[in-house]
Amino acid sequence: MDLALIFRSLSGILRRAAAAAAASVALGSAGAAPFAYVPNEGSASISVIDTATDRVTATFPTGAKPRGVAVSADGRRLFVSEQAAGAVVAYDTASGREMGRVAVGASPEAIYLSPDGRRLTVAVEEDDTVAIVDAASLSVVRRIRTRGKNPEHAVWSPDGRWIYASAEEADAVDIIDAERGELVKSLTVGRRPRGIGFLPDGSRAYVAAEAAGVVAVIDTARQEVVARIPAGLRSNGVTVSLDGRRVFVSSGGKGTVQSIDPATNTIVHESPVGERPWNMALTPDGRKLYVACGRSATVAVVDTATGEKRGEVVVGKLPWGVAIR
Repeated sequence: MDLALIFRSLSGILRRAAAAAAASVALGSAGAAPFAYVPNEGSASISVIDTATDRVTATFPTGAKPRGVAVSADGRRLFVSEQAAGAVVAYDTASGREMGRVAVGASPEAIYLSPDGRRLTVAVEEDDTVAIVDAASLSVVRRIRTRGKNPEHAVWSPDGRWIYASAEEADAVDIIDAERGELVKSLTVGRRPRGIGFLPDGSRAYVAAEAAGVVAVIDTARQEVVARIPAGLRSNGVTVSLDGRRVFVSSGGKGTVQSIDPATNTIVHESPVGERPWNMALTPDGRKLYVACGRSATVAVVDTATGEKRGEVVVGKLPWGVAIR
């Protein structure tokens, strides 16, 4: 028996195991502290931020123009819409390796995981459709044609019953019955609607209308617009606090995040964050809001209690959004 050969083999195994462990620590595994995943559209990569330290712990490559991003319910997979490929690609969060992909159509945008963690919605802009993807098998189970053109976001209601899709060129939100896969109503909200956020009880939805500079408030039971809140120039991303007491809206033209009190539907605070703030995500404890600032190539970290920026993290070029497990 060649002892030298055995020794070299064992050494190789140990080196590979150590490398795998290091990658797991750097990228974030299912059992790790919360990580924020940021798709960098301009540099074709994902930046991984440790939310405990607000530092980038790893960066891994993607296909061209990654945009929408969502984390699986178990935290083991990252779903990314890649515009150039017209696909949703699943990556292993522990290694950054591709695990599979599914074609969804031309120019996929935002991705959202259903409340039960079983399905994904993908707004497919140039096909004017919302694709529903089975998260386990990574297969398209339904395609729903929107009434409006160029859908960018297709967001689940908290109970999973409805999907609200913002259609840029229709100035409207399409309301889709998620179980039947049917469009039931379209509501005019303002020019170029973008981000959508629901209150935790699902009673209202807030929609940023970018070109109108307003946030439309939808009564979801009546399926009617009940208010329009004057907001910042080029309002786009919307995220709601976990307790429902604040609605955060990014203003791309002003470089700020505004805090809306849903009890009065008024803006109660505004904080500078960076150039062209876009889509956002909250930590699981609701204490920090991470804002992708495209032209700054940073992610701003906002204290949700005060609404003030508490720091920023340098990422890749043109960060488009943020997903946090």
